[in-house]
Amino acid sequence: MDTNNLLNHLVTAVLVINNELKPSYANAAAAQLLGVGNYKLLEQTLPELYQLMGVEPQLLRDAINAGQGLTVNTAALITLDGQHHTIDITLVPIENDNNLSILELRQVDQQRRIHQQLNMDAQQQAAQFLVRNLAHEIKNPLGGLRGAAQLLSRELDSPELKEFTSLIIEQADRLRNLVDRLLGPQRPTQHAEHNIHQVIQKVLKLVEMALPDNICLKRDYDPSIPDIQMDPDQMQQAVLNIVQNAIQALEHCGGDIVIRTRTQHQVTIGTQRYKVVLALSIIDNGPGIPAELMDTLFYPMVTGRDEGSGLGLSIAHNIARLHGGRIDCVSAPGHTEFIINLPLQ
Repeated sequence: MDTNNLLNHLVTAVLVINNELKPSYANAAAAQLLGVGNYKLLEQTLPELYQLMGVEPQLLRDAINAGQGLTVNTAALITLDGQHHTIDITLVPIENDNNLSILELRQVDQQRRIHQQLNMDAQQQAAQFLVRNLAHEIKNPLGGLRGAAQLLSRELDSPELKEFTSLIIEQADRLRNLVDRLLGPQRPTQHAEHNIHQVIQKVLKLVEMALPDNICLKRDYDPSIPDIQMDPDQMQQAVLNIVQNAIQALEHCGGDIVIRTRTQHQVTIGTQRYKVVLALSIIDNGPGIPAELMDTLFYPMVTGRDEGSGLGLSIAHNIARLHGGRIDCVSAPGHTEFIINLPLQ
């Protein structure tokens, strides 16, 4: 079996570095963890590939020169693109070569994140089940109420009284639309191969027609991403809901919204691990999401705005789930990022 191919299937980041800390080999997990392409990774020294790592470069150099191993537990890692990780660092000298060592970077926060994701998904599905049952209970009497108001309107001669029945019908229609949105997509529709960038472009064309002057939309696409199995209408709705949330977050202060597409390797979604996934990020530099909303962000009827329905993110999350994917969110003042992960392989 090809050794390179074998190492690329590992979840752990593995690099071979010399005493100048320049990598001569890096597997796919290393490129993903550090957030740089494999070519750039092999052209630069290790300290140039991150903002911060919880071990001094000189300590690594000394260990390599002495032919000694080194272990550092629960070290912080901040990548060039600002991602924060907690890692275990292991340096192992290669026998018969005093200038080379194997550097292993293992994410210890990954298992905790997977466990939290599974718990959150279970809670969200329970909340959605409860809300949908409630919506079904409301829908039937609502239809009867609207029908009775229509019949009553036909029997009334006074325009003033008909105004009241019209108000009842109007509010019944509004509630029915809300109930339909609460029910959301229930089961997977017919999927076919579509280009994710064409879906994104349709969304951006819609929002650009009414985009405030103080908000700028930016595109950062990876054109090599292959077509993906999806329902394009559902996926367009999911992306639109998140982009609209970003616009609402920036409407008073202004700012940038970046739509970025990338591939990631060896990613776990739920309990299943995929070799390659699409990572579609919607990023804004607004004030951020309040910390108290983060745990229930994708629950139905949860919103940070007085006029919001709290359904947009819940619907987007459900659409991603029906496509075998998930949505993650990272938020701090000045940087909020929603990542739609969809399996490619």
